Amino acid sequence: MADDPLFWVVAIACIAVLFILMIGVGGFAKGGDFNRKHANRIMRYRIIAQAVAIALILLFVWIRSGG
Repeated sequence: MADDPLFWVVAIACIAVLFILMIGVGGFAKGGDFNRKHANRIMRYRIIAQAVAIALILLFVWIRSGG
């Protein structure tokens, strides 16, 4: 499975979601001007990245099952 390039794309997408989530949580914890300016934008980026990651996971599972 680790030699499958789609697996690595899925892994990178999941790490990107985690990275965006950590930026959002960090901004929320810090509060202040950064949170007021960027909280909604970061949330939108996370939702988009999460949707892409889920679509890639479903594509990976479909292809690996013999699709």
